[in-house]
Amino acid sequence: MTQQPIIKVQNLKKYFPLRRGLIGFLKGAPIRYVKAVDGISFEIKKGEVFGLVGESGCGKTTTGRLILRLIEPTEGRIFYNGRDITRIPKKELRPLRRELQVIFQDPYGSLDPRFTVASIIEEPLIIHKIGDSSRERIELISKALEEVKLTPPEEFLWRYPHQLSGGQRQRVAIARALILKPKFIVADEPVSMLDVSIRAEILNLMEELREKYGLTYLFITHDLAVARYFSHRIAVMYLGKIVEMADSDTIVENPLHPYTQALIAAVPEPDPSNREKRREIKIKGEVPSAAAIPPGCRFHPRCPYAMKICKEKEPPMVEVEPGHQVACWLYAKA
Repeated sequence: MTQQPIIKVQNLKKYFPLRRGLIGFLKGAPIRYVKAVDGISFEIKKGEVFGLVGESGCGKTTTGRLILRLIEPTEGRIFYNGRDITRIPKKELRPLRRELQVIFQDPYGSLDPRFTVASIIEEPLIIHKIGDSSRERIELISKALEEVKLTPPEEFLWRYPHQLSGGQRQRVAIARALILKPKFIVADEPVSMLDVSIRAEILNLMEELREKYGLTYLFITHDLAVARYFSHRIAVMYLGKIVEMADSDTIVENPLHPYTQALIAAVPEPDPSNREKRREIKIKGEVPSAAAIPPGCRFHPRCPYAMKICKEKEPPMVEVEPGHQVACWLYAKA
């Protein structure tokens, strides 16, 4: 694995404005914003699986969409292979679509029910003008289906999504992402809607494809156990911010941020002896609204270790040990 980052994100932000009611508009009330992503920075190395973990609504999917330029950032910069792609026009962005692909969470919703498998996978080939004839494109599609273990491909080419199982649908979605031979893929909870028995198969398939084609993944999930199994490094997000980042084993075995500790404690542990060693931490309340983020550390209303400074100032991200960063006043100097 090389050390050159394929993706670099600097102070990335995405604020969504909230609609004002008539009374608020007449009174000139200020526009409020949902701070979905609020100033995050990280790098993803070539050939790496970078896990992004957190509760629903923390900004994981928005981050993935921002990197792919499916939505426009409010602030910050996005680099792909050293090139700033934050504000490049759509004409220049289109060729990059071949190299930047996505696997969506819901294989039921991401595949058009009116299209056959062949039509679904052929669409990106037509858009990017790959293949001189329909026969040539069908050959490429058949190879892609073989890559994702849908064999023989002739049995799947002319089926519709409703004729496939959940695992088969997700394999079609992976084939669609692979057909353009991308270099970077955002995998947005690709196994969360699949049966537990199929999840390991899909993750193993994605790992095989990564090794074979030198792919790089941004792996978005709410499940820390799955993230540890599949990712090289993990960043933990809370309410639009990254609160801890390290390699996957360090995050699970030595979590420093109270929120990360709570996520680890929530993972079921089948071995009673390991359960006794686990650091238990109880957090209170619910996740605040991204439209009304608490001052200071945004986790302080739920944190059992909250101090006075936590309510007043936002903690900086500090490197506690090589490669292990955390944003918490327990480790930062005021």
